[in-house]
Parts: sequence; structure tokens; C-alpha cells
Amino acid sequence: MLEAETPSFDSGSLWLRFPGNTMSQSQVHAAEKQAFRKRRRQLTLPCIPAAARHPVGTASPMALPRLAVLLILICCSMTTDHAISDPDPPIKNLRIDPERKRLVWDQHGNVSEIGCYVNSKILRKATKNPYCTLGDLSCEVKNYTVKVMKGQPFSDWILYPKQGNPRAAADNLTCRVHDVDQLSCSWAVGEEAPADVQYQFYLQQSVETRQCPKYTQNQQGVNVQCHFDSISLHPQRQAQFRFLVNGTSGDSEIPCRVMIHRLQEIEILAAPNITKKWCNENDSFMEWEVRSLFTEDIKYELEIQKGTDLAYKEETELKSLRLRNPGPYTVKVKAMDSLFFGRRPPGQWSAPQHLDCGGKNASFPFWLVYLLAPLGALLLVGLVFLCRRWPVVQKLFPRVPHVKDPVGDSFQNERMMAWDPEQESQEECPVVQVQVLGEA
Repeated sequence: MLEAETPSFDSGSLWLRFPGNTMSQSQVHAAEKQAFRKRRRQLTLPCIPAAARHPVGTASPMALPRLAVLLILICCSMTTDHAISDPDPPIKNLRIDPERKRLVWDQHGNVSEIGCYVNSKILRKATKNPYCTLGDLSCEVKNYTVKVMKGQPFSDWILYPKQGNPRAAADNLTCRVHDVDQLSCSWAVGEEAPADVQYQFYLQQSVETRQCPKYTQNQQGVNVQCHFDSISLHPQRQAQFRFLVNGTSGDSEIPCRVMIHRLQEIEILAAPNITKKWCNENDSFMEWEVRSLFTEDIKYELEIQKGTDLAYKEETELKSLRLRNPGPYTVKVKAMDSLFFGRRPPGQWSAPQHLDCGGKNASFPFWLVYLLAPLGALLLVGLVFLCRRWPVVQKLFPRVPHVKDPVGDSFQNERMMAWDPEQESQEECPVVQVQVLGEA
């Protein structure tokens, strides 16, 4: 009887290796069966109690988070392994330039075309420049990936912005344009913000970014409000503006908070300025004007109260009000956007204007005063000028003497002067002698 040697088992497979044909066929089958049972025990999952098992067709509550973590680990491991395997990758130092809103990288080697992706969706291709323009950057964390599309396959990615506690970001961000060209924005400190949190505000339009010039702080010294004294440098009515609040802390990352609006949509129209008003017992007239840099189509709401009657409201697109037989009344005016008034903050009311149009106490029309005052001044100046220039007037318009009647006219009060026809006159007028031949 031959002695069998102990078979060796390859842990990577189910094959048995024997030093030689030193075993009988039955012994070989028995050894194979024992080795197979041992391998099956190693591959068998631990038994889960029936009470802890989930019903058929349902997933564990932690299944989706575990799956997401697994996918991220796989992606990271693939990218890391690729970077490790390539000591000189064609793309290095992938980063975000927030001021220029670009995805930027350092490029090495001969790479002709690179694709830029945001959350796995193609954004655009870069053929000459080592960057891709992104447009507006969101405060939501996104995956930015670059892939070599022509040449040796390579890809790299980053997450931006850095993730932090969302409840630490600025809360309840609100912005308003008021008093024609002033901008004010306010926000609240995040509920779970760390004690050393600080916020910064930025106004962005296209490629231009303006930092807040004037902050208001709470009792803890945290910025909670920003004010621009003038935004008249930005009169674009249709441009989109981004209102961004970033947070910083030495302990943790603070997510940003952003909102996007046109300035017209957040403008509080200023109170109308009353320029003219007058009335009498038969008629009443009022005129006003409103200044706005961002709103073109404006209509007006009027609140009118006549005497002791209840006030009523009416709307008009005119900049004036005319009432017949008004009597004493009070009116105030408010401007509104005629196109988007339902989505706009309400405008400001003008100061109440009271007019007593009841006969004796009727107000004199101010526009008539403005018209007559200059005319009266011109007339006065003209009279003074004529009085000072009276000799000139006499020369321009001399008096014509009437013909004297030697019989009827009395010469007692007349100054008489002898006339010598031989003597030359000072005026050197031609003189003709008249000879009386006889009386008729």
C-alpha cells in the first residue's frame, strides 16, 4: 500500500496540487471533497438573525449612503491611482479662480483638446487656453472635472466650494435699492455658526466684483449689513446682479450664501415729489415727478379723501391729477412698476397734500404767480429805462406846433421875436419874401 503525501491547497482557486500519483483514486476524491468544504466555509457570509433581516424587496436605510461613499471612494481611488501611475501628468494644479469665474489648470506636454465638465455634464472644450469660463459660481458644492479628449487619456477633478455646515452660512439674505441710487443688504448669523465667524459681502455683475464699502455689525462684532451710498455707476436695467455673502472661521469651513436679481426687481421706488398744485371752487390741479435709475414703466396709486368722506384709491399712468368741484380734500401719491408691481417691493407714499378749494379761501394758482412775476419785473425795468431816457424820447418824437391865428389867438402870453430876413438863420433854412399886394 502506498503512503499518500498531504495535498497542498491554492487559496486563490479550488484546485488541488499533489506531488505525484501516490494516492488512490478514492483517496483523491475524499481529499478534494474535504478541501472544497473548507473553501466554501471561508467564502460563506456570516449568518444574520431573522429579526435583523429586512423584508424581501426592501433596502437598508444605510444602503444609499454606503453606496454613495463607495462610489466616491472608487472614483477617488481611480483618479489617485492614475495620478500615481503617471509621474508627469498633462494637467496639474486644477483650481477655481472665483474672481474671473474660471476653472484653471497648469498644462504640460502635447495636449490639443481638453473637455470641462460640471457634475459630469460637458460644459465646453478648451483648445488653446488652459482654462474654461464657468459663468456664475453657485454656493452649492459641485464637481468640476477636466478630461483629455485627444491624446493619452487623463482626467482630474475638484469639488468647489469647500463643503461646510450649511446652517453656519449667512441666513435670510435680503437686498433693497432705495432713495434712487442706494443699496442696502442685510442677513442674519447662521444658527450653527462658530463663535469666531465673520461674513463678507460682494456685489458681482459680469466680470466686475465690488466689495462692501460700509458694514454694520451686531453686538458680537459680526457683519450683518452692508450699505452702498451710490450705485449710479451701474444703471443697467436688464443686467443680472449676484449678491454674495462669504463666511470665514478659524475652526471650520463656512458655506456662502447667494441670490441673483436685477436691480429693478428689488428697487423701492422713492416717494413722488409734488412740483405744482393749485385749486379753486371749480377746479383743482396737481403735478409730481419720480426719479428712478432702473425702472422705466411707472404708474401711480392715489389715495384721495374729500372732506369727511372715506378715502378711496385710484391708479393712473399720468403724472398729474385734475378734479372738478373738489372742495377741501387730501391726497397722497405712490409710484409702482406698471409691469412687475406684483413682484416688487411697494413704493413709498408722498407726504399728504391738503387743498382747501372752498371759494374765499381758495388757493391762488401758483403757476400764474410764476408767470406774472417775471412779466412785472420786465415792465418795471422798461419804465425806469424810459424815464431816464426822456430827452431822447423828446428828440425822437418832437411836438408839432399849431398855426397861429393873428386875430383870434392872444399873443400876451406868447414870446415874440423880431425877424430880420437879411440875417442868416442859425438853421440856414431858405427864406422867401412875401409881398402883400392888397387886401381882399
